[in-house]
Amino acid sequence: MGEALAEARAAGQRGEVPVGAVVVLDGVIVARAGNRTRELNDPTAHAEMLAIRRAARELAAERLSNADLYVTLEPCCMCAGAISFARLRRVYFGAEDPKGGAVVNGVRFFSAPTCHHAPDIYPGIGEREAAKLLKDFFRERRG
Repeated sequence: MGEALAEARAAGQRGEVPVGAVVVLDGVIVARAGNRTRELNDPTAHAEMLAIRRAARELAAERLSNADLYVTLEPCCMCAGAISFARLRRVYFGAEDPKGGAVVNGVRFFSAPTCHHAPDIYPGIGEREAAKLLKDFFRERRG
């Protein structure tokens, strides 16, 4: 999670919402990313989406069945869908997102009967630091 937090800090420094993600396979980081929605003018450029795309490209595989995702914020519906389609094994996330999250909040995507693959979920990993990054970022913007 430390590397995902580093990606989140870098995203915040670029003026992006500070969310970071890494994909790990057999203990090795195969992809990492931070949010880039503003930089790329792409609403789908969430950290999770970018990391999943890079991992699939790096591994030359559309399914990442034995890989795990570490992300600093609870994934939204879009990212949860990508996680499911990528067949990621586990998702570790930091801060919950009561407004936009779709894993333990909101629609609880992986519990839906139409979800084809549900990874093991581990919330609250690095939660304090991830939440602080987000709170500080938005406080500065309002400020």
